[in-house]
Parts: sequence; structure tokens; C-alpha cells
Amino acid sequence: MRDTSDTETSTKRAVTRSSRLSLVIAMSASALLSVVGPTHAAPAKDPLPADIPDYQAALDAVKSAEVLNTVCRFLRTPVPNGAGGPVQSIPETAEPCQGLPAFTIKDPVARNEITPGFVAGTAKPLPTEAIRLTQLVSSLSATVNGRNATVVLAPTQGGGWHLAAVSDGDSDATYAGKATLGTLVFTEPQIRGWYQLKLTTVEPLNDQARQGLDGQASASLSDYQKLVKARYADKLPGSEYATKGYSSGYGLQRTRDDTSSSALLLASGSSAALALAGGAVVLRRRRRASTS
Repeated sequence: MRDTSDTETSTKRAVTRSSRLSLVIAMSASALLSVVGPTHAAPAKDPLPADIPDYQAALDAVKSAEVLNTVCRFLRTPVPNGAGGPVQSIPETAEPCQGLPAFTIKDPVARNEITPGFVAGTAKPLPTEAIRLTQLVSSLSATVNGRNATVVLAPTQGGGWHLAAVSDGDSDATYAGKATLGTLVFTEPQIRGWYQLKLTTVEPLNDQARQGLDGQASASLSDYQKLVKARYADKLPGSEYATKGYSSGYGLQRTRDDTSSSALLLASGSSAALALAGGAVVLRRRRRASTS
């Protein structure tokens, strides 16, 4: 007979790993939490989110002086207008936050995306296979000189999180933060669509997502898979569409480059906002979309 102490220990561990995503599919809560899941800003006395790996490292990153100074330097540099202009360096300053209104960087939340397998139709229409955690995003506690910004963290190979980029506006963090008890929020990045998953029902959160559902108020996860498969299945990495340079395809997130992140570049116009040197991710400057 199995030792009852082992059973009690396993039960306690399962309870501590519970999160909002456990209600998305009640029959497979523990499996879902091991793959993806939303989070919320955890109060100081609350346990860290179990559905985001190395969350303490993410908190340490967004609260660090290095990230704060990077955001201040970004906010001090006007975003260039007009496409096709030169990329400009963000100047080094001894005290980049001096003279700016006081602000803090909020606790990061999960930025989930649809998976390539889901797009290709090889993955089942289940949250565990359709959605994955790709990045963490944080917005600012207040606007600074009329601007807001999003801090983007990417997973570091071997564990932990690092600063990937700072983008203009806060729509990603706003949408990602709409996850509630029993729901999962994710993005279809190709069209800037944001959706909420309730059990296996997909609902749009913005106009792009409504267009992505062909104007429907909701769709089953299975029907949504058919829509994205029709849109992107022939554009995945390795496809003729991708290899001939028509598009960058639908690829995985880049891993962190070992080069220094001290050199920051601001690309012009609508093409990009801020990029870390050394080939790290460049984020597009986004028009602030209305949230609903």
C-alpha cells in the first residue's frame, strides 16, 4: 500500500500549483499549469505565480536599476516620425531618470501566443497545445510626459528572464492583464489581435481580433484553429513563403544575445521603437489600441 504521507505531500504540491488556468480545463489543471498560464501582480505576501517559471527573477529584473535607467533613457528620447529614417543611438546619461516624473514598473504579466503547431493544424485545439508563454510584459505606474512604455522580458537560456526591449505604449500589458480567474488571454501577433479563452471558447478583445474571427462574437477553439491555419499554415518557417523572403514567417522567439545591452538604438517611424544591440528583438512601435 502506498505511504499516506506521500499521498498527502503530492496533494499539497498540487494545491500550491493551482492558478487561474486551472479552471480553463478542470480535467487537466496540473498539466495546463506546467505549460502556459496567465498571472497577476502578486501582492508582497502572496506566493509567487506557479504558472510562470522563475517569476522572482522577472520581478528582480523589472525592479532593477538597470531596467529603470533603460526605460528612462527611452522616455527621454523622442520617437522619430516617418518611416525609413536613420536609426539613432540613445545617448548615455549619468542619471537618466533625473528630472523625469516619478514612476515605477509594474509587476510583469504573461504574454501568451498561439503556437506554430496550432497554426499548422498538427496540435490539438486544447489550451495546453494551442497557447504558450513567450514573454512577460510590464507597463509603467504612470504616464511620463504624456508617454507610456512597455518593458518586455524574454526567457534566458538556462533559466531566468532578461530585458528584451522597451516599446512605446502599453497596449500589450493592458490586454495581457485582462486575464481573470478561469480565463486565459493570448495574442495572435501577426494581426495584433488579442483574445480571451473561456474554457474552449475564444472571444475577441480588440478590433483586430474581431476581424480575425470574421466578425463573430466568439468561436470555439477548434473553429479558431481553422481560421489561423487558413491564414498562416503556408507561411510557417521552412515554407516557400518564408524561404523566398516574402515574410519572416511564424518563428520562435530569439534567445538572448551575449552582447552588452548598454547600446540602445531607436529606429525611426512606425517600423520600430527601441532595440537592444547585438541582434536582440526589435519591437514595432504600436498605435495605442482601445481596450474593451
